[in-house]
Amino acid sequence: MLDIAGLRKNYADLEVLKGIDLAVAPQELVFVIGPSGSGKSTLLRCCNLLEVPDEGSIRVDGVELLDPQTDINRMRQRIGMVFQSFNLYPHMSVLANVMLALRKVLKKSKAEAREIAEAALARVGLADKLDSYPAQLSGGQQQRAAIARAMALEPKIMLFDEPTSALDPELVGSVLQVMHELRDAGMTMMVVSHEMRFARDAADRVVFMDGGVIVEQGPPAAIFGSPGHERTRAFLANFQA
Repeated sequence: MLDIAGLRKNYADLEVLKGIDLAVAPQELVFVIGPSGSGKSTLLRCCNLLEVPDEGSIRVDGVELLDPQTDINRMRQRIGMVFQSFNLYPHMSVLANVMLALRKVLKKSKAEAREIAEAALARVGLADKLDSYPAQLSGGQQQRAAIARAMALEPKIMLFDEPTSALDPELVGSVLQVMHELRDAGMTMMVVSHEMRFARDAADRVVFMDGGVIVEQGPPAAIFGSPGHERTRAFLANFQA
C-alpha cells in the first residue's frame, strides 16, 4: 500500500532523513517511534508531500507520488492525514467541517455529503455532536472529529502525526479507541506517537527511528520485549510500556 525507498530530506545543511526504506502492507498498522528530532514526523509528512523529499521514491497504492505527471491533489484523497492540532474550522459546525471536503473536493451533493459525514461522525462516537462547534467540544472530541473528516474521504491509508500529544491524559483513551476500531476494520495506518502502550497492544509492526535512519523494526513483542539495538533499549527504558 505504501512503499518508500531511498528517501532523503535536507533542511539547508541538516540531513533529516538519510535514505529511508519502508513498506506498509494493506491493512497493516505500523507504529513509528523514536526521540524528538529523529525524523519521524518529517517522514510522515513526506508521504503526502506536505514535505517534498530531495531524493527517493514514495508509492501509494501503486502510484509514484514524486512523478511530475502524478496528480498529487487527487492522490491526497487516498491519504488521510490526522495532525497533532485538530485543524477544524472554528466558525463551522462539526458536521459542516466533515462535509466540506466531500463537497469541495469530491463534488458530492449536499445530501450525499451529509449522509457520509453523519456516518463518519457516528463511527467515532459523535453522532450527538453534529451541530456543535469545535469550541464546544473537548480536545478528544475535536480529534475524533478530525479523524472522521479524514475517514469520510475513504482513504486507502491513514497517517497519524502525534494524534494524542495535544490532549489531556484523560482524553487520550477515546482517540486511541477510535484508532483501534479502525485497525480492527482493516484500515492501513502509519502512526507517529509516543503512546507506547498503544503501540505494544495494537501495532502489527513497530519502527524505531533515530538520527534520520531506521535503527530497527519488528513485531511489538520483539521491539518492546527484546530489542536488538542498544539505542532502542536506551530509548524504551524511559517508558513504562
